[in-house]
Amino acid sequence: MKIVVVGAGIAGLSTAWSLTRAGHAVTLLEQGASIPNPLAASGDHHRIIRRAYRASTGYGALITEAYEAWSEMWGDLGRSHLDPRGFLCVSREPGDEAEEYREGMEAGGWPIELLDPDAAVKRWSFLEPGTFRYAYFSPDGGALHCRKIAGGVADWLRSNGANVYAGSRVVAIDADEGRVELETGETLQGDRVVVAAGAWVLKLFPELSGELKTYRTALAYVEPPADLRAAWEAAPVILDVGGKTDGYMIPFSGGAGMKFGSGLHKVATSDADWNRVPVEGEGEAIRDLFSPPIARIGEYRVTEVVTCAYTFTDDERFLAHEKGKVLVVSACSGHGYKFGAAVGRRVAGAVGDGDIAGLKRWLRAEA
Repeated sequence: MKIVVVGAGIAGLSTAWSLTRAGHAVTLLEQGASIPNPLAASGDHHRIIRRAYRASTGYGALITEAYEAWSEMWGDLGRSHLDPRGFLCVSREPGDEAEEYREGMEAGGWPIELLDPDAAVKRWSFLEPGTFRYAYFSPDGGALHCRKIAGGVADWLRSNGANVYAGSRVVAIDADEGRVELETGETLQGDRVVVAAGAWVLKLFPELSGELKTYRTALAYVEPPADLRAAWEAAPVILDVGGKTDGYMIPFSGGAGMKFGSGLHKVATSDADWNRVPVEGEGEAIRDLFSPPIARIGEYRVTEVVTCAYTFTDDERFLAHEKGKVLVVSACSGHGYKFGAAVGRRVAGAVGDGDIAGLKRWLRAEA
């Protein structure tokens, strides 16, 4: 089949990769001037992969398939872009998200190493004594190097016969005809069209606004105090710092700096392009959310602030929507990146065999 894929974030890239492997004629369109597009949700340096989810979600079990799909991709790319340094969670209040993740790990039978505060501070000197209840470590996680993945997959696609076009903004899609119109006026025709446009999907399919909500958020890259740098270089990714911060941290990995991100730092918007320039003091505001349990937070120097736009569903599960010859696939916040290679394989499989209902069940972790 001739298949047009709209969007070269991780879902679009992985779908194009899987469709090309299956022998389809693939054209991949990206609105950004380059792949990766630095304004896209998956255009940053790195994202967390981890097993931990609340027990009720079902997503923890799907990580096994995600790892298998990434390994298959590494085989094609000729190298791995995963730093498997494990993950750390810190619980500060009973029932906080870190504790819910621990319960999910235990319910799934996946091992964790539980540490009391003194033992945790001794191992990770950047933690502040007396500010948390306990911490736990799991080797089943790490950092995926997004920009290296995007560049590698785009190169692989070009080398394997796919058409890859950056700077190609799609402005309209005729779902019945499978016709895609570009900003230039050019049109492309496909037997099927897969739309993986991230936060920009509502510009093409505004009828999905009842299911998808767009948020503008930001991430702060920081330089830690000099005497703590070695501890951070050896640290696991921090999935959750407990309490109500909804905060994660990725140490130095893959040649990129370390960053802080928090679910508290987001603003609802109807436009994925809104307010993408960081505002004064934004990085420090994000940084300061992490004290406690991070000690000496004021000594962490903000070096860069990166804005992001995400789509969310109310239940934070993946979405698939079929309309004529078009299949729209949307991730659920930033946590969708870790499933990227697996999502691409599943979407390509559904395009090939027509089992869209089965794809939806998998995307919602119902099977």
